[in-house]
Amino acid sequence: MRMRTLPQAVKILREEDPETAVTLTALRRMVKQGRIPVTQVGSKPLIDLDKLPEYLQGAAATPPHASRHPADQGIRR
Repeated sequence: MRMRTLPQAVKILREEDPETAVTLTALRRMVKQGRIPVTQVGSKPLIDLDKLPEYLQGAAATPPHASRHPADQGIRR
C-alpha cells in the first residue's frame, strides 16, 4: 500500500504515462464525487496508489450523478 496525496499521485501517473489525461482537477473531482476512495489524514486526502488504476477504470465506467435539481447539489459557495 502506497498512500500519496493527490498532487503526488498525479505526478507519479505522469511519470509512468506522460500522455495521461488525468489532471489534478479531474482527480479531485472524482474524489469529491466519491468515485475514488481516500483516507483522510488531517486535512489531506490520501489515495492508495497501488489501487488507483482500478479506481480510474471503474470511474470511467460509472457515470457521475446527473441531477440538475439545485436541492440535490447541496449548497453552492
